[in-house]
Amino acid sequence: MSTMKGGSSKDSKGKKPHKNKPTGKKYSHYKIEGEKISKTRKSCPRCGPGTFLADHRGRLYCGKCHYTEFTKKEEA
Repeated sequence: MSTMKGGSSKDSKGKKPHKNKPTGKKYSHYKIEGEKISKTRKSCPRCGPGTFLADHRGRLYCGKCHYTEFTKKEEA
């Protein structure tokens, strides 16, 4: 009988190696001018600040709550 409590009776191979993940792109949505910080993208009105709207062709879209704003076509 095994002295191990629960789990598999086979030998485990140990921990998996740690993989570094890339940093989130949230920092690229802000612009620093001197001592002022400004947003380069519009935030979602439903989700609040911190969730930015993606800029697609002719629309702004929130991937979290699926909010969509259609932009007007500018006639020349």
